[in-house]
Amino acid sequence: MKKLLNVLKYALLLAFSAAMMWYAVRGLNLSRVGESILQANYWWLGLTLVLSALGYFSRAYRWKMQIDATGYHPSYWEVYHAMMVGYLANLVLPRLGEVLRCSVLRRTSGVPVQVGVGTMITERIIDVVVLGLILGATLLLAFNKFWSFATGLVTDKYDTLGQSKQTLIALAVIGLGLGLVSVYLLWRNLERLRQHRVFGKVLSFVKGMLAGVFSIRRMPHKGIFLLHTVFTWVVYFLMGYLAFFAFPATQHLGLVAALAVLTFGTFGMAAPVQGGFGVYHVLVQSTLLVYGISKEDGIVYALVVHGSQTLLVVLMGGISFALSMVQSGRAGRQVSAKPLVARSPAHVVE
Repeated sequence: MKKLLNVLKYALLLAFSAAMMWYAVRGLNLSRVGESILQANYWWLGLTLVLSALGYFSRAYRWKMQIDATGYHPSYWEVYHAMMVGYLANLVLPRLGEVLRCSVLRRTSGVPVQVGVGTMITERIIDVVVLGLILGATLLLAFNKFWSFATGLVTDKYDTLGQSKQTLIALAVIGLGLGLVSVYLLWRNLERLRQHRVFGKVLSFVKGMLAGVFSIRRMPHKGIFLLHTVFTWVVYFLMGYLAFFAFPATQHLGLVAALAVLTFGTFGMAAPVQGGFGVYHVLVQSTLLVYGISKEDGIVYALVVHGSQTLLVVLMGGISFALSMVQSGRAGRQVSAKPLVARSPAHVVE
């Protein structure tokens, strides 16, 4: 039953991605879209791929710094291969890569899964903070443009903004009520949960995860960690900005537009769907529409940029998967060989 529910969940997510992609391309001249894709300047896109690869190398080094702070010391390439395998898995099953890369790292270097998950949570929290800062900068620099666009969409769908506010307030009140009820039920049954043996296993896992979460506090070179964080996001920004020059329709766009594409494109990639497929395209297309780019040209930009980055992940992740499997196989043979070495001659004779 559980397997059936998982299959159904991923099928629904895939259907949602397909629906979002259909929404992005509906009513468009697909022949014109295809011609624009073929006419793109792929030299600029090649440059974005080089930057993207550098960003992956930097993220792997940053993750290694976090793991080192927990007392485990895997090699850089073990960390990098595990990370890329995770990115590759996310293209097939959303959110699977987060767990899979910690599992691969455990097989290749012995880092416990809960420690890896903890460091990954810290990584995600930092990225959310950075994304929040970028979103604030985007809205501050282009507030009037986005406000005019957003209010135009809202007023087309609603008679008054007041009706929309009332609906949002009602939903917020319902959500808050459900949250309070959940907390109350958890508090009432806390003692019963503590007596359950599963609770002990969960508590042990959470403790290991928290050790990874707070690993940044024990990190010896926090400045280098911050430098890699800034470098990674600068790379993401430059990837979107340089890709503008690959298409005649977007060559005139500036740094603020690239910041907006980075912001809302990241939200699309963070969506719980396969590789951000569909959601990324709709959000980037809509963002470019704010800057006067037609839907056809917007979807061309989104398709080419997302497609090239996906191919890069498949290439780099595929290589990492093969190498990590070879490495984990060697580690397994070494572990299985140890008991044979430890046996005494008397035991063998018996």
